[in-house]
Amino acid sequence: MSKKPLILGIESSCDETAASIITENEQGIPVVLSNIVSSQVDVHKEFGGVVPELAARSHMEKIDWIVQKAIDDSGRKIEEIDAVASTAGPGLIVCLSVGLSFGKAFASALDKPFIAVNHLEGHALSPKLNSELDYPYLLLLISGGHSQFLNVQGLGKYKRLGTTIDDALGEAFDKTAKLLGIEFPGGPQIEILAKKGDPNKYDLPKPIFNKGGCNLSFAGLKTAILRITKNIKTDQEKFDLAASFQKTVEQILYKKTKIAFTKFEEQNDLKEKIFVVAGGVAANKRIRSVLIDLCNEENYKSIFPPIEFCGDNAAMIAMVGLEKFKLKQFDNLDHPAKPRWPLDENAAFLKGAGVQL
Repeated sequence: MSKKPLILGIESSCDETAASIITENEQGIPVVLSNIVSSQVDVHKEFGGVVPELAARSHMEKIDWIVQKAIDDSGRKIEEIDAVASTAGPGLIVCLSVGLSFGKAFASALDKPFIAVNHLEGHALSPKLNSELDYPYLLLLISGGHSQFLNVQGLGKYKRLGTTIDDALGEAFDKTAKLLGIEFPGGPQIEILAKKGDPNKYDLPKPIFNKGGCNLSFAGLKTAILRITKNIKTDQEKFDLAASFQKTVEQILYKKTKIAFTKFEEQNDLKEKIFVVAGGVAANKRIRSVLIDLCNEENYKSIFPPIEFCGDNAAMIAMVGLEKFKLKQFDNLDHPAKPRWPLDENAAFLKGAGVQL
């Protein structure tokens, strides 16, 4: 029986300090031996959002302990680690630098390969942590910082089909929650409040709903929420607005995903149609349900990562590290942190006023 690679993954791109140890079984299926995530919610709660300097300080205070716990919980020894994979971007540079520097030092001390990982690629491959996943597949990546459709051809091979031209969907959820008086991070609470409300009470805008292909826009929706909340007086009105927001997002994603299906099929000779949804917003059960229904209608296989791997975590970073280790795709110890690091580096930058769709 040949020794299977043992990979340490480290994640610190925003406000979670995380470390994970993974390997694979004899069939080549990844096995997560440990996955430690330390949230900074209490650190940033009073500010209503992530404060980069405080986040970086918290990473520095915790990362040594988090990595050691991941190793201890894995039941393996430090000497058995074959490579270290750290998030190098995109993200907040002061936060990225903590995990990246720690990972480089750890790899150097062990004299093991170092692998710089794109955080978005971690999300893209996260379903591999619990599913057999063949290329190509269509990916909808929806998180606090990113919202895009990608044609995934293989490791490191991505073609963007559509993206948000302003705010990410996760940001729209969090800002809506803040306007409704929900403490940070409030995005996940929207779905809970929505269950108590009337989804048809407010007619909210759907920016670029009928144009722009499968590009997305959420800034106008967020502005409408701001206007309405100024006149809200009762809890029931809050519930109704949360329900209307949830329903509007579902309608946007349903239509834009259907357009993305067509574009994906035009670009690939498909034996099987696979649709993957990843990122923090993929944990929203109502969005999952709507997109699963669409997949059933269009004969797509739908794949979602487990809930615990939707948000930021190090298991997905170690997963990319495992894939790259097997291909001997290693990085030098001078690899920089990259605050902006798109998966499709050839795609046009679409953001801001005046964008041509």
